[in-house]
Amino acid sequence: MAKKGSRVQVILECTEHKTSGKPGTSRYITTKNKKNTPKRLELKKYNPILRKMTIHREIK
Repeated sequence: MAKKGSRVQVILECTEHKTSGKPGTSRYITTKNKKNTPKRLELKKYNPILRKMTIHREIK
């Protein structure tokens, strides 16, 4: 039988990119454990369009 875990795939999207006015989006795909982190995930990731580290938040 396959494992039935509480890990789910989530998409992280840059928060600063919308206000910059530049075209495109910066998104990352990762996994998280729903039991340990029930709230939305927030990580600092590199945005290649803005060329700097920015905060990426989980989107639905």
